[in-house]
Amino acid sequence: MHKVFLGLGSNMGDRQLNIDNAVKALEADEHITIISTSSFLEYVTEKRPNEPKFLNGVVKILTNDTPSELLAKIEEIERRFGREFKGAYHPRTIDIDILLFDEEIILEDDLTIPHPLMHERIFVMEPLNEIAPEAYHPILSKNAASIYRAIKEGREL
Repeated sequence: MHKVFLGLGSNMGDRQLNIDNAVKALEADEHITIISTSSFLEYVTEKRPNEPKFLNGVVKILTNDTPSELLAKIEEIERRFGREFKGAYHPRTIDIDILLFDEEIILEDDLTIPHPLMHERIFVMEPLNEIAPEAYHPILSKNAASIYRAIKEGREL
């Protein structure tokens, strides 16, 4: 089984309901087991502070899926719950990102793991630190707790 961390967020419609529906869809998949779920907190929209705030959190799962198989499932869940692919930083009913997949480094055209911006985003690192401060970023060689502390203190990694 692979240990995976997913980032979930919503800033359109009933944000909590959107996230709850996405989590239920993940739970319904026989190849996915949810191990823990962070708090979902409100954050200002990155690069677009005048848009509705996001509700963001992190879910730890176990899966037998490959990274590509998991990505396909996530994209289907996003489509099912109204996600329109308009590009980065736009409002969305649901956004699900693969943050970490074991300690693998994957650089493909449609998938980059670890998520390339996770270490810069408080809305990812705060909930990840809440449920897994030991989660290891294989490119930075740092755990979630140290990355989160650096962001909070305004320090470079």
